[in-house]
Amino acid sequence: MMTEVYQVSDFQEGMVEETIKEVAEALQEKGYDPISQIVGYLISGDPGYISSHKDARLKITRYERIKVMEVLVKKFLE
Repeated sequence: MMTEVYQVSDFQEGMVEETIKEVAEALQEKGYDPISQIVGYLISGDPGYISSHKDARLKITRYERIKVMEVLVKKFLE
């Protein structure tokens, strides 16, 4: 069996992806359009776009907005 080597950035990207999914789910549970809310946050930098339900705001603000955008674009282009 071969040992796999993972880059720290790969690990962080996976964490960002999981966070985006969790945040989207929390927003949807509260009746918000997750796409509009996440885009609003990413464009404006105002964390008020993200509900505090299930700690969604805390989770997404752990990452730089530019990193979140990079992960989203990379995922889209794959």
